[in-house]
Amino acid sequence: MKNILVTTDFSKNAYDALFYATRLFKKEPCQFYILNTFEVKTPIFTSRLYLEKGAALYHSLSEKSECELKEVLHSIVRDTEDFEHQFEIISISKPLIETIAKTIVSKQIDLVVMGTKGASGIKEIFMGSNTVNVIEAINSSPILVVPENIDIYPLYHIAFATDFTNKYNLNVLQTLKSFCKLDDAILKVIHVTDTKELSNSQQENKRSLDTYFDDVKHSTISIAKNKSVEKHISTMVDCLEFDLLAMIKYRHGFFEKMTHEAIIKKIGHHTKRPFLIIPDELINVIY
Repeated sequence: MKNILVTTDFSKNAYDALFYATRLFKKEPCQFYILNTFEVKTPIFTSRLYLEKGAALYHSLSEKSECELKEVLHSIVRDTEDFEHQFEIISISKPLIETIAKTIVSKQIDLVVMGTKGASGIKEIFMGSNTVNVIEAINSSPILVVPENIDIYPLYHIAFATDFTNKYNLNVLQTLKSFCKLDDAILKVIHVTDTKELSNSQQENKRSLDTYFDDVKHSTISIAKNKSVEKHISTMVDCLEFDLLAMIKYRHGFFEKMTHEAIIKKIGHHTKRPFLIIPDELINVIY
C-alpha cells in the first residue's frame, strides 16, 4: 500500500490535487494523509492576558482546521467510494516544511502531493510560496505538483527531461518507472543539449537509462539548448500533450549550472501539466 501525503489550505486547487491523486492511483490501495498546518504567533509579551489570548487563538484556529479537514474528508470519501483508498486527516500547529519532513519519516510517505495555481497575469507566481519552499527544502520524497483544473487522469505519455550528465540513482528510476506502469505510459526522454554529440559518460548514462526502461515503451528526443530551456521544455510538453513532466532535482542543480536559470522553478510558471520532482538522493521508492 502506498502512503501519500497531500497538503491542503482548503482551496479548490488543493482539493483538485487530492482528487487527481486518488484518480491517478485508482487501481491500487493507498493510504492518504491529508495535512493542514496552522501557526499561532507567540506574543512578544508573556503576561497572563497575552497568554490567554494566545491560547484562545490556538483553540480557534485548531477547531477551524479540524472542522474544515473533516469536510474535505467527507467529500473525498464520497468521491472515491469505488476505490480501495483509506484517509486520515492531520491538523497541527507547526511550520509546513517541518511538519512535512517529520510526517514523511513517521508515516513512511512515498509521495507528497501539492496543488498550485501557477502563473497569474504579468506577475508570475510560481506555484505559491508554500509549494516552492517545500520543493526546495524536501529531499526525502518525490513531490507531485498538480495545476488547478487538471482533468488528465490516465498517464499515457510521460516526459522526462534530462541531459545524461549524472549517473542515475536506481531508486529515482524505479519511482519514474512506477508512474509509467500505472497506465502503461510511453516515456519520452527529452534530452537538453548544447553539443552535437554525447560525451563518453553521457553515452554510458543513456545506455543505463535505456537498459533500465527496456520493459517500458520509450524513446529519446533531443532539443538544443537556447536562451530559455524551461520555456522550450514547457512548450514541447504542452504541444505534444504529455500527461506529466518529470525531472530529477539534483542538490547542486545540474540544469542550473548548464543554463544559469532555475529550471525546476521556472517550469512551474508555464506548465499546464502535473509536474513530478524526484530528489536525486531518494531513499524511499514508489513501487
